[in-house]
Amino acid sequence: MNKTEASPIGRPAGGRLLKILGVGFGIAVAIGTTISAGIVRTPGEIAAHLPQPWLFVGVWIAGGLYALISAFSLSELGAMIPREGGQYVFARRALGDYAGFVVGWSDWISCCSSVALIAIVIGEYAGDLLPALRNHVIASALAMPLVMMLLQLRGVHWGSRFQEFTAGLKALGFIALVILCFVVDGKPSAHAAPAVAAPHGWLFLVGLLISMQAVIYSFDGWDSIVYFLEEVRDPGREVPRAMIGSVLSVLGIYLLLNLGLVFIAPIGSYSGNDFALGLAARRIFGAQGDLVIRSLMIVSLISGLNACLLEASRVLFGMSRDRFFSRRAAAVNKGGTPNVALYLSTAVTAAFISTGSLQKVLAVTAFFFVANYAVSFASLFVLRRSEPQAVRPYRAWGYPWTTGFALAGSLAFLVSAIAGDTRNSVWALIVLAASYPIYRISKLLPAISD
Repeated sequence: MNKTEASPIGRPAGGRLLKILGVGFGIAVAIGTTISAGIVRTPGEIAAHLPQPWLFVGVWIAGGLYALISAFSLSELGAMIPREGGQYVFARRALGDYAGFVVGWSDWISCCSSVALIAIVIGEYAGDLLPALRNHVIASALAMPLVMMLLQLRGVHWGSRFQEFTAGLKALGFIALVILCFVVDGKPSAHAAPAVAAPHGWLFLVGLLISMQAVIYSFDGWDSIVYFLEEVRDPGREVPRAMIGSVLSVLGIYLLLNLGLVFIAPIGSYSGNDFALGLAARRIFGAQGDLVIRSLMIVSLISGLNACLLEASRVLFGMSRDRFFSRRAAAVNKGGTPNVALYLSTAVTAAFISTGSLQKVLAVTAFFFVANYAVSFASLFVLRRSEPQAVRPYRAWGYPWTTGFALAGSLAFLVSAIAGDTRNSVWALIVLAASYPIYRISKLLPAISD
């Protein structure tokens, strides 16, 4: 038996993971993870670099197509290796324990830091809406993951249904905003910013690259179903549908939102604005626009927080079961929740919120976020060669060309990320170098603690 093949789900002495999730949850958790604060900030950033409607909208289509091509490859891996834990599972199967360790630990820290960031933003938005909370951002932020933890401890049924409900509210809210963009008078106001000419030559290429980076970051999360592969009823059938459906759903919402922005106001009016959707809301609702968009964002962010905390607990559960951490963190309660992994993920999230180290952690894990996708695409090439007879319920459309394109894009994106943020990339490389002795120690700790 291959050392990375599936072992029994959960721990014999406790509960077991429940195979109750389907395509609907897969799309809901992707919408929760993906459509977050980025869609508020990113349009203004792109408008500053590509101030022409066809370029502004086109870059979102290009980013969505890249995510779709990437989804073909990860769908094959998810259907072939239906194990809990995210992309860590693919890296370990194809490239060995150490590669899996680096992907898994960086992914877990990234999930926990994302929960912390979302919680802080919720606290800030709540303070804007309720003055009594304005001086209690950290306290509000600490409360959010705690509430989500208590909900998820009731069982995967509760956590998944809450995710589907909040993702549905989020989607409906953004679609309603889009409809209103087209219903209200979209003529530019007398004080609208004048049109800006599109850049040419080198400036255009730099602006296009920066914009594509921002869009690809905004699409991150479309693969969220891979964290829950042992809880999906029929992975071979439902994982590809959920992953491809997630990309198309997110692309549809993003495209409609940006078309609505183009229709309701000239691009120059929100160029460089880090709250572009707020501008649209003010055009629609007047003085109440900020209230409306911040309320919508709180719902959106709660959905994202729940999704990221669900994912964090699954990464730690999978790694603990594979003895990269104490096996106690592989415990599952009667409701199907990895409860110890959830406690630990919430505790690390709270530490990030409290210690003020969050921004540095996010900057460093951004390096691994890019690298992990590249590792997954490389893993598909390795597994096609090393395990040609393995059962593959779904085979990546267009392989090897689509997988090669996705891998090349990830590597190019990684190089540009290093060039654009050299200082934090150096820190990421230091963390990578330090990870090997930590990995060796991690191989001993489970035996000591079990």
